[in-house]
Formats: sequence, C-alpha cells, structure tokens
Amino acid sequence: MTKALTESTVLSNGVSMPWLGLGVWKVKDDGEAETTVKAAIDAGYRAVDTAAIYENEAGVGAGLRASGVPRDQIFVTTKVWNANQGYDTSLAAFEESLNKLGMDYVDLLLIHWPVKGKYKDTWRALEQIYREGKAKAIGVSNFQIHHLEDVMASAEIAPMVNQVEYHPLLTQEPLLAFCKANKIQLTAWSPLMQGNLDIPLLAEIGAKHGKSPAQVVLRWDLQNGVVTIPKTTTPSRLVENAGIFDFELTAEEMAQISALNQNKRFGADPDNFNF
Repeated sequence: MTKALTESTVLSNGVSMPWLGLGVWKVKDDGEAETTVKAAIDAGYRAVDTAAIYENEAGVGAGLRASGVPRDQIFVTTKVWNANQGYDTSLAAFEESLNKLGMDYVDLLLIHWPVKGKYKDTWRALEQIYREGKAKAIGVSNFQIHHLEDVMASAEIAPMVNQVEYHPLLTQEPLLAFCKANKIQLTAWSPLMQGNLDIPLLAEIGAKHGKSPAQVVLRWDLQNGVVTIPKTTTPSRLVENAGIFDFELTAEEMAQISALNQNKRFGADPDNFNF
C-alpha cells in the first residue's frame, strides 16, 4: 500500500479522517456493495461513506469484514435520512444502521439533509450518540452557511464535518471559507460531477502531469483542503482515483480550475429539496 492513502486530516475533536474515501451512493446491495468495498480496501482505501437511504449498509459491513482489515483501521461514515429526522426517530434509525453495518460504532455520523424544523432535534440526537461513543465524530451534509449557523447557535457540540456537493463547476468558496474558519472539515460528494469531466482545461492540465481529468479534480479537492469521496464500482477506477498523491497542481492551475465555477448543481439545492 502506498503511503498516500494513509494520509488523513484531523477533525476538530482530534479524530483522524482519511483525505480520500470511497462513496457508495447507487451501489446495489446485491453483492455489488460487498465486492466494491472489499476491492477498495484491497487497493489501500481506508474510508467508506454510506447512508441509510443508499440501502447498502449491510453490504458495506460485509465488504469490510471480508477485507480482513481490523475495524479500527477503517473510517466508516453513515447518515440519518430525512424521513427519520427528529430526536427519538434519529436515535432509532441510527441503531438500525449499526445493526445493518454489523458494527457497534461508526467513525462519522451525519445528518443527510437540513430538514426544516427537524434538523436541530436531529442534531441533539447525534450529540447523544457521540457522548455514548457510538459515533467517533458527528457532522452534517448539504448544510449551507445559514443552516450551520442555526445549528451552532444552540449546539453543545459543533459539527466536525459538512459533506456537500463540491466540484470545479460548484466551488462554494464562501462555504469552504466558513467551514475552515469554524474548524468544520468540508467533504466533497459527486466530486467528479457525475462523470461530466469533458472539460478541455482538465484534459490540458492532466496531460502536463500525466494524469486523467478525474485525478486532476480529486487533487484540486485535496489542495483546497477538502476530503473527497468519489464513487466507482470499477476496480481500475478505484486504483486511478487513488493515484492523486504523487503530483501537485501549481497555484496557477488551481486558480484556473476554480475559475470554471458556474454554481452548477448536479444534485438538489439544500434550500429547496422535497425528499
């Protein structure tokens, strides 16, 4: 295993979180999740990001056990889904997630979306889970600055992570700056723009470094201080996505990539979603 994939950021509470992980959104629980997770661990990955709504937590847990790597060496993230938000319902939903994963704790538990009127009660549940040691770290997903400010105004424990859609067409610079200032680690979902990588600049920069457009984008994430969790079920892509620790983008290249921003979302808008 290359030294690269062992590199981690340190969250505000001192917990280490790998810079690169495997996202498993849309990975089926019919054996595909188990196979993909095991292949990722075999390739050196030490972080997997799932969620209750992905309906593949059981497969993720099976894949981690099949890898033979000790549980304490793998960083596992899951999320409380919208329909389960609220204090008691979040506690119950989390127990169900643990059962499916076959684990007695997760490394990171997130609120999946900021459901109006509910996410603050959900946060209280996450604080309780954290105090019990059943989640080593807690955070949120798809929260804008105003959602974060709202949670933090009454929180006893501040969110440690905010996982959002983040890529060169949606750079969210004010949100990234806010998170850095408040010691909240930003994580990128759909970092590869759901495959929309056919951008000449990315190919040009990649050619200079002998890297693919995908590797260029993932490297841009890391150099911006953003954890990244690209999803793939292809073994060769797992390896390719991990090949981002042996080159560095110049300041000029970083700026050129950031200038691609169009505030374009491939997923839902956190201020206007109905699920």
